[in-house]
Amino acid sequence: MKTKHLERIVKGVSNHRRIQILELLGKEPELSVSEIAQKVKIDIKNASQHIHRMAVAGLILKRNQNKNVRHKLSERGKTILQFLKSLEK
Repeated sequence: MKTKHLERIVKGVSNHRRIQILELLGKEPELSVSEIAQKVKIDIKNASQHIHRMAVAGLILKRNQNKNVRHKLSERGKTILQFLKSLEK
């Protein structure tokens, strides 16, 4: 087991805002940073930092669209979201 790799994944989701972003992108993929910030009710800089951490962890994929960058969950992100939902039961 590669513990450093797992640590990066856990850190990528170890914040309530990041969990909110995972849930949001699970429902509404292809959002920009400003759309995510508005829906989660945080400032753009804060949203950008959370999204960066999640992307480094492999939870979010980015796609350039003209001047915007669109974000959606990766397969790992979808798996982590399912896991988190299973903890609520």
